[in-house]
Amino acid sequence: MSTKQMLFSGFGGQGILFAGKFIAYKGLMEDKQVSWLPSYGPEMRGGTASCSVIVSDEPVGSPIVSNPDILIAMNLPSLDKFESTVVPGGMIFADSTLIERKVARDDVQVFYIPATQLASDNGTPTLANMIIVGKVLKEIGDYNEENITAALKKVISAKRADMLEINLGAMRIGAEN
Repeated sequence: MSTKQMLFSGFGGQGILFAGKFIAYKGLMEDKQVSWLPSYGPEMRGGTASCSVIVSDEPVGSPIVSNPDILIAMNLPSLDKFESTVVPGGMIFADSTLIERKVARDDVQVFYIPATQLASDNGTPTLANMIIVGKVLKEIGDYNEENITAALKKVISAKRADMLEINLGAMRIGAEN
């Protein structure tokens, strides 16, 4: 049985919920059992946002991720809050543009991705979230462009269809870094 429990966290406006929704749809399209549970503070833009995602071969009993296998921390308060909850042997992906400190634990794999800087350098300042998702999928051995494209087509609205290739490009940047 394969189950991945992921926790995406950052501040509102960083696309935390979108990234989590994308992973959930990707799992659905791969015939997995999924759970997507968004959570955000009272002020959506600028407030805290987090999203629990579970992708499993078995039915998901609870949508709550208390001890993630994978933590995606897009800002320092998120890393401070959730670093200790990651299971030993888990993975932490941190946006090193916004998080200057290093992870204190030595029982997890840590990836520092300058996602916000990479997004800005590539003319896509709002897609740091997808750069990190590309890196996550690459590191867990689940980067399949066909499945990624199919899932993106589900989560990107018809009126924003022009963002498909831009999101794919951002994910490629993440996978290559």
